[in-house]
Formats: sequence, structure tokens, C-alpha cells
Amino acid sequence: MNVIFERLTPTATLPAYAHPGDAGMDLSADMEMSLAPGARAAISTGLRLILPEGTEGQVRPRSGLALKAGITLLNTPGTIDAGFRGELRVLLINLGAEPFVITRGMRIAQLVIAPILRVTIREGAISTDTERGVGGFGSTGITARPNA
Repeated sequence: MNVIFERLTPTATLPAYAHPGDAGMDLSADMEMSLAPGARAAISTGLRLILPEGTEGQVRPRSGLALKAGITLLNTPGTIDAGFRGELRVLLINLGAEPFVITRGMRIAQLVIAPILRVTIREGAISTDTERGVGGFGSTGITARPNA
């Protein structure tokens, strides 16, 4: 499957997979700034893309930035629809205690290309007669389950 990327600036970095078998390709910043603790910003990648019909792009945080600096994404995963033709920007937030300096070329997020399903919406009655029923947030507890 081909995904076409266009550099909107000469300094933009094309995404790349770090290792064979990786699900996400790294997206890099195409700007420089300092992100204060608690601050958020839409970070330019200097790229736009064409996704194949029937796919979406999912923008996800990088685990190393989250662990080491408290940097993550506000809307995760961010969704890029196949019809979108604007610049890819990454909505970063600094949940850390120190300002975080973003430099041009820094890997700030990952992009996963995934298939989508279009469903037909139908209205009807829904039974709650399942093993789970209406159990939601925390309904299974937090202790370890015994091995089966």
C-alpha cells in the first residue's frame, strides 16, 4: 500500500519506521519552540499526505517522550481521514514539571495507517443479557485474576 507524503517546507522530515515490523512511523516536528509545563500546542510537521480510501491515519504518542518528559497528545489517537488534505499537525501537551524544548527534526509522535469499516446505522432494541451486561468503568475490579 502506498501513502504519498508532500513536503510543504524544505526542512520537513518524511516519516519513517524505526524498526522492521513497527506499527507506527515516526512523525517529526518542523518547527522549534519551548512548551511550558501544562501548555499545549499544535506542532507543525511540514507535511501533508494522501491516504488510500478505506484507511485512516492514527496519530499516537511516543512512549519515550511520555515516560521521560511527560509529553503526550491531547486527542489520542488523533484521526486523519482519507479525504483530509491539510498539513499534519500534532497536538502536544506538556504534563511534565519542566519546560520541554521542541527542535526541528525531533520525533514527536507516531502515525499508524489502519483500515476502517463503514457501518450501516440501524435503530433497534438492545438486550443487556450478556455475561458483561452493563458493567463498565471498573466493573471487573483491580486485583489480579487467578490463573486458569
